[in-house]
Amino acid sequence: MINTSLRILLVEDLETDAALIKRQINKIVKSPEIEVTDNLEDSKELLLNFAPDVVLSDYNLPTCTGLDILEMVKEYDENIAFIFITGTVNDEELAANTILNGASGYILKKHMNNLAEKLEPLLKKVVINMVSKNELRERIRDNKITVNQIYDYLDKINQDNAEHRQNIDRIKNAINQFKIEDDEDIG
Repeated sequence: MINTSLRILLVEDLETDAALIKRQINKIVKSPEIEVTDNLEDSKELLLNFAPDVVLSDYNLPTCTGLDILEMVKEYDENIAFIFITGTVNDEELAANTILNGASGYILKKHMNNLAEKLEPLLKKVVINMVSKNELRERIRDNKITVNQIYDYLDKINQDNAEHRQNIDRIKNAINQFKIEDDEDIG
């Protein structure tokens, strides 16, 4: 069981297949958030507003292909995992093309009864990547904080230096005043 909450965008046009896939996901992911659509436009909107961790997509859709969805997802964020779950069978070239185009996996719908078994290792990989990216994001965040603190310190040094220069200028002006007064007294 995957305990990390996953946000899943499911691109599927058949309601029965969507229901079966959701049921299989619930067997392996403790608290998934799943949004379902069947077209490119809604998929794009969900990429922006739902921000999925992984996209599961059928290949044959009413208004586009799964490759169209994959292309759009990769343009939006090439790091989002993309897995085909499709009924298109006996086409090894198609399966190879999907992987070459950036898909993380390819599962046939004929394996729907044991989809959870086939999907679990792919989703675990997504979670591992999420965790490692979160660690990297934390390190980057910590480094940014450190850099900002250094900039703040340097700004304070510059302010102190500016203050010192002003004080030195005041002292020079005071010394020059004494010189002018001394020269007037001598002259």
